Amino acid sequence: MAVSLIRLLVLDLVIAAIIPIALCQTEAPSPASDSCNGIFVSYAYTDGAQIPPNLKSDPTEQPYRFESTLTVLNNGLEELKSWRAFVGFQHNEYLVSASGAVLANGTGLPTNVGGGVVFAGYPSTDLKTAIETAGDVTQMQVQVKFLGTQFGVASPNVPMPTNVSLVNDGFVCSNPTMQGKSEMQVCCTKDSNYKSNITLDDEFLPRQNGDLTIMFDVTRTYDSNYWAQVTISNHNPLGRLDNWMLSWDWMKGEFINSMKGAYPDVLDTTDCIFGEQGQYYQGLDFSNVLNCERRPTIIDLPPTKANDTTLGLIPFCCRNGTILPPSMDPTKSTSVFQMNVYKMPPDLNRSELSPPQNWNISGTLNPDYQCGSPVRVSPSQFADTSGLPSNSTAVASWQVVCNITQPKGASPKCCVSFSAYYNESVVPCRTCACGCPSTPSQTCSTSAPAILLPSEALLVPFENRSALTKAWAQLEHLNLPNPMPCGDNCGVSINWHLYTDYSRGWTARITIFNWGETSYADWFAAVQMDKAAPGFQKAYSFNATALDGVNNTIFMQGIEGLNYLVAETDAANPLKDPRVPGKQQSVISFTKKLTPGINVPAGAGFPSKVFFNGEECSLPLVLPSNNSNQKSPVMTIPVLLLIAVFMLMQQ
Repeated sequence: MAVSLIRLLVLDLVIAAIIPIALCQTEAPSPASDSCNGIFVSYAYTDGAQIPPNLKSDPTEQPYRFESTLTVLNNGLEELKSWRAFVGFQHNEYLVSASGAVLANGTGLPTNVGGGVVFAGYPSTDLKTAIETAGDVTQMQVQVKFLGTQFGVASPNVPMPTNVSLVNDGFVCSNPTMQGKSEMQVCCTKDSNYKSNITLDDEFLPRQNGDLTIMFDVTRTYDSNYWAQVTISNHNPLGRLDNWMLSWDWMKGEFINSMKGAYPDVLDTTDCIFGEQGQYYQGLDFSNVLNCERRPTIIDLPPTKANDTTLGLIPFCCRNGTILPPSMDPTKSTSVFQMNVYKMPPDLNRSELSPPQNWNISGTLNPDYQCGSPVRVSPSQFADTSGLPSNSTAVASWQVVCNITQPKGASPKCCVSFSAYYNESVVPCRTCACGCPSTPSQTCSTSAPAILLPSEALLVPFENRSALTKAWAQLEHLNLPNPMPCGDNCGVSINWHLYTDYSRGWTARITIFNWGETSYADWFAAVQMDKAAPGFQKAYSFNATALDGVNNTIFMQGIEGLNYLVAETDAANPLKDPRVPGKQQSVISFTKKLTPGINVPAGAGFPSKVFFNGEECSLPLVLPSNNSNQKSPVMTIPVLLLIAVFMLMQQ
């Protein structure tokens, strides 16, 4: 009996040992980290559980907590500087935290990352090699712990991403492979075909190009604080910022003690007084500290502070937040300010320097910018303030690159209407061109197309156009939807009117209307003419030029005395007459000598893109029709009289 029991026990042990081996042999082989002579990247799902609410009626919307780990390991021959890795999240994941990394697009956590996102290392940005560390994995590798919520993937299924990869320049990654059901691995190696047109520095990454760059230069450093200079530079010929607002996240408890050339939009020391900063710096007078917010917002100073001994005397400061394109005025394409930053333990060492993360910059009626994470670059150099023929060097420098982007679901901030000499009707701005209220009134439709207008309606605010619109629709036999379409809701609208067309050339008239409460100094507009740009001659009331390096684009700005677009104002009789928009107008001439065969009325005479102060405007979906029903200009006066009669009858 005892012998039988022993035999059964041995048999069980043998089976237990064989089964795992057989299961392992069924898995597809995958690249282990020690077989990757490059950068090894892996994503491992570690834990998860269902969380409330319980949505049995719709399992695809059921939320689940997930925990996972992203590993980036340098097994190559060269140090990996400022590592960046992509994780292709695909289950509408909402990321709550990520230890050891930040989102490379400057977005803070928590946030939705469904569709994939790039991570950048922080505070560890560089990964050394095994050779220079004698195989010290703590210096070769970073592990990012993710915590978040995913939707619709219940156990035993595993919510894995579509892909993981290294996105640093000069690397190529193999196809990712699965290790079991819960780990994805990939090996990335140097791309032998990659050639950089930038001279590389062994110690620092090269400076990158972008629509807008921000330099964070530490100019003086002490054990507990440092002085930093922030330089915002515009490089896009159509980019611009008005009343810029710059924000970032302090990651280590830092706070702003003083500033020159700019100022926080809120003076707030509450977080310091009641936080760890107040406990550590007990001898510091926090009534003189400017801002203790974890995410401060910085604004530019007015020109009156440019020579202020306390706040000003910084080159390129104090312009009310206006940064112009370099093509418009190179001296006004940069903004600079300085600040004194206090640090917290354990970073109380003059060499312990760390830039803020998650940068964001915005303006009033300007393009949207998306900023990357700060990258350590070679120290900047500045002209010596003493006037000696020498340069001073920053202690440390970081570069933030921002590019113009179109956020998902974002609406334009300006719109365009089209009109022509051969048709008395104006094709107006599109319905809700700049967005519509979330709860529109019952008397307007957000989906009905905009109704053709008489030209005089362009001078009237939308809310005062109803009578003109209805009268014109009756005269032109146009169908009126019920309810009527909503307005364009744009602060700035631009009318492009095809003025004349003759054998040797043609002309257009551009009119810019400001319906908002903000006036625009040093405004500019630009039009992209796909076929007609080579024939551009001149603008009669604007300064206009064809932009170098920008395809078929004509850049326009106001001449001296006409470079200020005023805001909407009250009419002479505000109780009776509608408000009056600010307006600028010019005729533009073109020759057909350089564009033989051009068909101006068929569409070549209308722009394919229009910009105002860097913001791309919404265009109509149709052009003015050119058919046999067109009205002769001599009929304009009778038509206006009929409209006036109709409006009187309505009253």
